Amino acid sequence: MQAPGPVLYPPLEPHAQGLLPAEGGHQIYWEVCGNPKGEPALFLHGGPGGGCSTDNRRLFDPARYRVVLFDQRGCGRSRPLGGLSDNTTGHLLADIEALRRMLEIERWLVLGGSWGAALALAYAQTWPERVRALVLRGVFTARPAELNWLYQGGAAMLFPEAWEAFCAPIPPEERTDMIGAYFLRLTCGSPELERDAARAWCAWEHAVMTLLPPAAATGRDDAALRALARLEAHYFVHHAFFSEDQLLRDAGRLAGIPGTMVQGRYDAVTPAATAWALHRAWPGSRLVMVPDAGHASSEPGIQRALVEATDFYAAPGDGQAAR
Repeated sequence: MQAPGPVLYPPLEPHAQGLLPAEGGHQIYWEVCGNPKGEPALFLHGGPGGGCSTDNRRLFDPARYRVVLFDQRGCGRSRPLGGLSDNTTGHLLADIEALRRMLEIERWLVLGGSWGAALALAYAQTWPERVRALVLRGVFTARPAELNWLYQGGAAMLFPEAWEAFCAPIPPEERTDMIGAYFLRLTCGSPELERDAARAWCAWEHAVMTLLPPAAATGRDDAALRALARLEAHYFVHHAFFSEDQLLRDAGRLAGIPGTMVQGRYDAVTPAATAWALHRAWPGSRLVMVPDAGHASSEPGIQRALVEATDFYAAPGDGQAAR
């Protein structure tokens, strides 16, 4: 049973927003919400290519946090939508630092979910002095075993009917590399083929996202689906531009950074084994296993645990703060 009462903080609007020019012709959408004099926090969305939502703002106490959100290259309100040129993990890390300098922030709490968790880990391992605390949801490190689980038949053991639909557009002789096969179709230049491939790719991910069956509609139009699928396939065909096991191998660089991982017990997208491995490798980390949740940030147990974590780190000294 979930505890009664609201899970997220009330809706709020940004008090500052804009577009940050970046190399390759990218325009990075950013916004700032909450208390302009509050504790700085950065939200990193998933995907790659998912974009931020209004509910992401509501994971933070607006009276105590100055919350920075941005749509990563090629997605959401950033432009060009679906752009793959000059779009790598290194570029995203540089964008985060450019935002931090522009907003004159010294250190911040960083919250990331799924792909956003991988990006948060990469950022903290590159610039640990800039990270006051980490909150991660659905821990993902882009190892080959994790990508194979989702896109090469592991999760298919749980969702055979959705997997069959995912495989249907791909000829049998190409199915030994589903990411590569979809990447070819998502970048082929044919609007119809790219649209159909994006729909099939996103339908598979949507089917495995939650513990209980998800709603039928994704809420995204074809342009957003194409951007999401293209960016995910682009990153994953390149192993997210990480060396093998990089984020787990370098977990020792997180020593001294307090952190909480929020993991759905029945997460079929990023199974709990990765969060457990990171917990074992990251000194002083906290792992919150949500017993009745899958992967989605919209699940009440996940939301509650994330809000509890941001509340925990809101007070000076990273102490427990009452909501």
